[in-house]
Amino acid sequence: MLRWLIGGGREPQGLAEKSPLQTIGEEQTQNPYTELLVLKAHHDIVRFLVQLDDYRFASAGDDGIVVVWNAQTGEKLLELNGHTQKITAIITFPSLESCEEKNQLILTASADRTVIVWDGDTTRQVQRISCFQSTVKCLTVLQRLDVWLSGGNDLCVWNRKLDLLCKTSHLSDTVGKELIIFRLVAPTEGSLEWDILEVKRLLDHQDNILSLINVNDLSFVTGSHVGELIIWDALDWTMQAYERNFWDPSPQLDTQQEIKLCQKSNDISIHHFTCDEENVFAAVGRGLYVYSLQMKRVIACQKTAHDSNVLHVARLPNRQLISCSEDGSVRIWELREKQQLAAEPVPTGFFNMWGFGRVSKQASQPVKKQQENATSCSLELIGDLIGHSSSVEMFLYFEDHGLVTCSADHLIILWKNGERESGLRSLRLFQKLEENGDLYLAV
Repeated sequence: MLRWLIGGGREPQGLAEKSPLQTIGEEQTQNPYTELLVLKAHHDIVRFLVQLDDYRFASAGDDGIVVVWNAQTGEKLLELNGHTQKITAIITFPSLESCEEKNQLILTASADRTVIVWDGDTTRQVQRISCFQSTVKCLTVLQRLDVWLSGGNDLCVWNRKLDLLCKTSHLSDTVGKELIIFRLVAPTEGSLEWDILEVKRLLDHQDNILSLINVNDLSFVTGSHVGELIIWDALDWTMQAYERNFWDPSPQLDTQQEIKLCQKSNDISIHHFTCDEENVFAAVGRGLYVYSLQMKRVIACQKTAHDSNVLHVARLPNRQLISCSEDGSVRIWELREKQQLAAEPVPTGFFNMWGFGRVSKQASQPVKKQQENATSCSLELIGDLIGHSSSVEMFLYFEDHGLVTCSADHLIILWKNGERESGLRSLRLFQKLEENGDLYLAV
């Protein structure tokens, strides 16, 4: 494997603590992905990957086409053509468990203001919906109710037959700082109509909300452009925890330095979340942060995990984390426990580890005393996958077939476990020799 040598740009002295980009040598003994397959079908940025089943996935992007692939072999299975502009959202709509006919639908939304419903096993268009007044920017499925939702300037609810069940009134484009809570009312004995009602608006974020994820049935997390992380109660919509980046420019900074510091807000934007039962993993600017849900604090971080903004992060088995970035790299991390030193100062703010602002001795002393014997963690780089020449938009993880990444370089790369693939090739060879009788002849 190649060594990643690109480092981050320099900060003016005194503005921020410089954290060098962590590198790994060519001998990546803990990195299983030593083989790769380059898949070519798109001719523009590939932004989306969605898993269809245990061995298939679909890709989509700015060229308006959807391609279905075999994750095991890298074979192109289907190409779905129908949109005239870039695809803005894609999702699968599986059939219900109780349904005898198991057909999986693929829903795609586009900047051409249409949503197309595809048969996941053929190239057939089930239906095209063209009644939208604006671009549909997100799609989601409520599997238990067997309905799906489209979101843009309106929020619409649809059933499997593509009937519009209900919709909201026009939503303003200026609600980026707000969270709007809706209640979906399903038909009952007293009413046969569906309805969607606005019940509350949460105005606690100071800037546009960039990321949201459900932690469990009781809570969810949101992140904003200015580094705010809020954990919400999913039942009464109150805040369970609030953390953000506090920066306090030193008095001696001149005006130009202050302007430059304000322009660095993208370095603290929370672009993506993933989580498990214990932690929330946040992609913040160029860094990765692990936030403990129980302790309500950051327990591990890599302030400069990549050379550019981290776009996507996911948790792998065995306490591993994977991230991809605008710099074209894909990196694998391992979350390791370590005993925190008693003399080590602990920042009071969520992202004060960035160096923005000063932590006073009075403010840090109580926190330090509480955490002298606390167990903290570290994120250790164990793999660096270099193959893309431009921004890596996202990835999919298949337990049996490897890792799939998509990029602005128009390519999809299927990263394979080299040891596993070598064993499979040997097994297939012996099976073929046995079928032909050559194995016994050789013996």
